Amino acid sequence: MEAAGAGGRRGTVKQLNVGGKLFALDASSLPLSLSLEPSPIFVDRDPALLSAILSAIHAPSAAPAFPAAVLLDEAHFYGLHDQLLAALYPPPLLGFSASLASTLSPASEPFPTALAPRDDGSLCLAHGAGLVTCYSPALDHLTTFRTHLHRITSLRQLPPGLAVAGSSFAPGLHVYDVLEGRHVASVQWSDPTDLRVQKAKVIAIAARPAADAADKNSPILATFECPHRENCILMFDPVTLKPIQEIGRQTGSAAKSSVPGRVVHLQELGLVFAASVSSGAFGYSGYMRLFDIRSGDVVWETSEPGGAGRSSRFGDPFAEADVDVKQQILYKVCSKSGDIGAADLRCLGNDPWVYMSSGPRGSGGGHGSVLHCYKSQVFVSRKDGLEVWSRLEEQSNGTSNLAEQPRAKEKLNNEGINENCFRSSYVDTEEDAERGMIHIMEGGGNRLFVTREEMQDVEVWETSQLSGAISLLV
Repeated sequence: MEAAGAGGRRGTVKQLNVGGKLFALDASSLPLSLSLEPSPIFVDRDPALLSAILSAIHAPSAAPAFPAAVLLDEAHFYGLHDQLLAALYPPPLLGFSASLASTLSPASEPFPTALAPRDDGSLCLAHGAGLVTCYSPALDHLTTFRTHLHRITSLRQLPPGLAVAGSSFAPGLHVYDVLEGRHVASVQWSDPTDLRVQKAKVIAIAARPAADAADKNSPILATFECPHRENCILMFDPVTLKPIQEIGRQTGSAAKSSVPGRVVHLQELGLVFAASVSSGAFGYSGYMRLFDIRSGDVVWETSEPGGAGRSSRFGDPFAEADVDVKQQILYKVCSKSGDIGAADLRCLGNDPWVYMSSGPRGSGGGHGSVLHCYKSQVFVSRKDGLEVWSRLEEQSNGTSNLAEQPRAKEKLNNEGINENCFRSSYVDTEEDAERGMIHIMEGGGNRLFVTREEMQDVEVWETSQLSGAISLLV
């Protein structure tokens, strides 16, 4: 007989005869139809599957004997689905020890155009001519459906089972039920007093899938651009989808007033971050701005090259920027040198940047780089690979660890940040980098999802179960 509990506190033990093999399971984990039966209970199912489920729950670092989709489907019968899913969940993502875990490739029109992961590790993937494919937290294929959009260029998931999508080729922000594969609603930017505001296309979306009750009322932010280059950030109610507020409206006739290609909601600070980058024969130019979400006023901005808040790196404008929401640090990658600039959002001034240079491998500059902040780490794609920058927190014993908690406000005011606060390493090997330049990069559920130029697959990067320290709780 194979005795196995379902984890946690033990209660009444039930014996199950599964295909001629005896198992002992905690009755509290079993569904009602099994828990009420007298022991032993005969179950006409495959005992090898139940054995593999219990092994995966008790030894999550070991490779499952069957595909995760098969085990999760079987675990529903025994009431062990949630525990198995938790056991299969990848460990915290540590960029310096992450590796390529798997690849995803939709069956038809596979070239990805947008990624939308969630904190549970699930993924919505836009690809081809307006197709959306959804994967479960175990990365099993759930559904694929075609939208009415020709090409989706921005995508975010919303609970429950909804996604918002935009296209730089068609007007409006569109909501889809990803479980049923149907269009739910459309939202347009309109202004009856200004005839130039019409047929506005969505360029970027910021939406927070609700992790707790507080997030359920977090608004949806989207940047819109009209054919005449009128643009703004529009805020929507996540339930009614009614426009709440218009932020940062501008004509878009110059680089300093072009539509933001990235927008981030800094809910704890009551701010909205917006950045726009354009490139051409004369290099990169762009701006970053912070808006007070209540008034819509600009509270800080910088333009490169030159302009308000001039950087000391004149002649080396940024190619990409993002915000670490948890650590409240703004990052950019310089287009010529490839150096990483960091600025504390609570200590911004005329030139708040601290610069860090890569090692010998990072000599390709920042042209075409993609920068993404996730799990208090900064992932930067380069011509020669994928680099990760991690912030260090000096402990009293002299050792350095990744900073996972907010820093003391007093320390921020006195010291700020400096180049010694960070370390860098390459996530991928040189063989990985040979697959091509990274095109899209998004983090979710302790995973980093990556697409490369001219490549059909989505790479899934995870930290190995055997990497890092293991905590034993007694």
